[in-house]
Amino acid sequence: MRRNVSLWAGIVLVGLVVGVALVSFAWTPHDPLLVDASVRLLGPGGEYVFGTDKLGRDLASQLMVGARTTLYVGVVAVGIAALIGTPLGVLAGMGANWLGELIMRTSDLVLAFPALLLAIMLGAVYGASTLTAMIAIGIATVPSFARIARAGTLQVVSTEYVLAARAGGRSRWWIAVRHVLPNISGIVVVQSSVSFAIAVLAEAALSFLGFGTAPPTPSWGRMLQESQELLAVEPRLALIPGAAIAIAVLGFNLLGDGLRDRFDPRLEVRR
Repeated sequence: MRRNVSLWAGIVLVGLVVGVALVSFAWTPHDPLLVDASVRLLGPGGEYVFGTDKLGRDLASQLMVGARTTLYVGVVAVGIAALIGTPLGVLAGMGANWLGELIMRTSDLVLAFPALLLAIMLGAVYGASTLTAMIAIGIATVPSFARIARAGTLQVVSTEYVLAARAGGRSRWWIAVRHVLPNISGIVVVQSSVSFAIAVLAEAALSFLGFGTAPPTPSWGRMLQESQELLAVEPRLALIPGAAIAIAVLGFNLLGDGLRDRFDPRLEVRR
């Protein structure tokens, strides 16, 4: 753990984002929704740490509340994907061959629809909202969890202790709960961290396109969208939310990489 630089760097960056989001529930420098034309486009410093946007709203406050929105979408989307994809992967690995092929081919079909396209389709039917973004990102991420859970399940069911459990008359459900799920939990956690980074990017892209979090709720992606018309004269309006997105994505990717090194016994042996 002490030598796992990626893990600690990921913990620090993710902790920073989570901490900012938690603090926003209790305190923000200003009201993130307050429009004040008298202070529009103020530069950083003084009362406004990051300055104000074209409507006079405080960028720091919007950034803090936007972190809350981003994490909320990521947690729910990854939760949906893990709760659906992991059992499907275990079922595909332990069930009959035809059932496994059916699940995997269906996953391939879902994988062919990107999260953005799926969100646009859902938004056209049910309207653009945070819920639409969460469901679209979650459904699009299900195949990743199903594939990795199936691969881990196939490795576990080929071990001697599982063969002994089968010889002892244990049912498949008992083996799945007692042996398979505990042994694949590590790779599921790693996949969750990586998928969280993808969810952060997807939420920002959906909000940028107008299919994610609806105004006036602050969102990093919509902050980017609102800054594009002033990009030449006020680049900080895009750089600040862009840097926040980059830090969040980098943090979750480093966390996933560090967790992979931590849970992979072959890497531990080489160290």
